[in-house]
Amino acid sequence: RSRKYLFHIVEELELRNMPTELALLPFIESGFNPQAVSSAKAAGMWQFMPATGKHFELKQNVFRDDRRDVLASTRAALDYLQKLHRMFGDWHLALAAYNWGEGSVGRAIAKNKRAGLGTAYTDLTMPMETRFYIPKLQAVKNIVARPEAFNARLPDIGNHPFFQTVDIRRDIDVALAARLADISLNDFKALNPSANRPVIL
Repeated sequence: RSRKYLFHIVEELELRNMPTELALLPFIESGFNPQAVSSAKAAGMWQFMPATGKHFELKQNVFRDDRRDVLASTRAALDYLQKLHRMFGDWHLALAAYNWGEGSVGRAIAKNKRAGLGTAYTDLTMPMETRFYIPKLQAVKNIVARPEAFNARLPDIGNHPFFQTVDIRRDIDVALAARLADISLNDFKALNPSANRPVIL
């Protein structure tokens, strides 16, 4: 599932000088499924909550949900991760905050400071899901780095763009756009998962 999106995400991370293993985060969040919706109403492969999505300028209306848009949600997720890294000065804490919320991590750090305890990721008391969040990411990174050590066979993903971006100047029917792009409707929808209606405005 990541084949369509991975090159773009890695390229964006490299442009920002961010750790490239963050490209594996959507695997933990959604299994690289742009249509994923959690029970808490987080959506897209980066799993943005509605309010956080709005804060990072991801439009959500009857015609589209940019939390499911690959380009827009990747931009927003990397903006958010950079903001969290600036706040906490540490990628582990930034990732914990991405999962648990910046307020929760901030309060856990303040509580440990008051108690004279350490304030690193491993020192904080946090929910089990957040406690396992970074180990999960590390595990996926290890498998990708050395698949043979884990008896895993990973499909080849070409080191080139999977898609092109086309600006449209007027509303267009999704089926017509797919026909003009000379790709199947299913592939077109997989690359444009933010469309809620059979038309792109």
